Amino acid sequence: MILLRLYKHMTNQFKKRILTATIWIPLFLFLLFYLSSIQFLIFTAFITLIGAWEWTRLSGISNLFWRYAYLALMGYVLFSMLFVFAPIVFFLAFVVWLFAIILILRYPTSSLLSKNLVWRGSMGIVVLVPCWVAINFIRNQPQGVYLLLALFLLIWGADSAAYFVGKKWGKTKLAPHISPGKTREGCIGALIFSLCFALLIFYFEPSLRQKWLGVILLTFITVIFSIVGDLFESMLKRQVGLKDSGKLFPGHGGLLDRIDSLTAAAPIFALGIGWFT
Repeated sequence: MILLRLYKHMTNQFKKRILTATIWIPLFLFLLFYLSSIQFLIFTAFITLIGAWEWTRLSGISNLFWRYAYLALMGYVLFSMLFVFAPIVFFLAFVVWLFAIILILRYPTSSLLSKNLVWRGSMGIVVLVPCWVAINFIRNQPQGVYLLLALFLLIWGADSAAYFVGKKWGKTKLAPHISPGKTREGCIGALIFSLCFALLIFYFEPSLRQKWLGVILLTFITVIFSIVGDLFESMLKRQVGLKDSGKLFPGHGGLLDRIDSLTAAAPIFALGIGWFT
């Protein structure tokens, strides 16, 4: 009865989000656990190409020929990454995301740089490709399926914590020129969730208690960069006047709207996993 009352008071947008999540989360879990490494590699490459197609809109590429050309370029870069030492990709991604933080902090002044079409297209490659490499790198580690699941739960949980804490107590805007709905209080809620998530890891995996500081720092930093990824995509959408990157997920927007946090968090998490192993 309580759940039914809550559902009746939800907005139509929020109902769509719940329905979409109810359909896609079980499908994602099935693919995560039951696809082979090669199948998962191909599947995530296909997802990345969908993200690249949406990125052409964020880049302001409207000509159909150039949108397909960008897709072909992205496919070539993904194939090339099979022959590159993964930690190098993660370190370069870390540097890129540090640069993205500067762009976010200096917005709207920094928008003068990002109006360049070539620059925006290049950013799509350095944002999406390391994420793809990281996801497959993590999954191919010992217990990699559970590590990857932990990454998704950490990001989803932190995002939800930020939303509900911001809704309840949010007063101070985090980046008003980029995403007026995000608050510093919500950000603090996400970081508190990361600490709780680390404690939960210690409960289920006591052997990691010996590395307690590293685990806490990894979850903490991963969540920080997930927020950076979210803000970066919001900044690009604002510059081209888009509310959503696409319409793939009803109530959620496009694919990039769902993986914006992951694009920054996955390489950082993978870099941390590499350090642990």
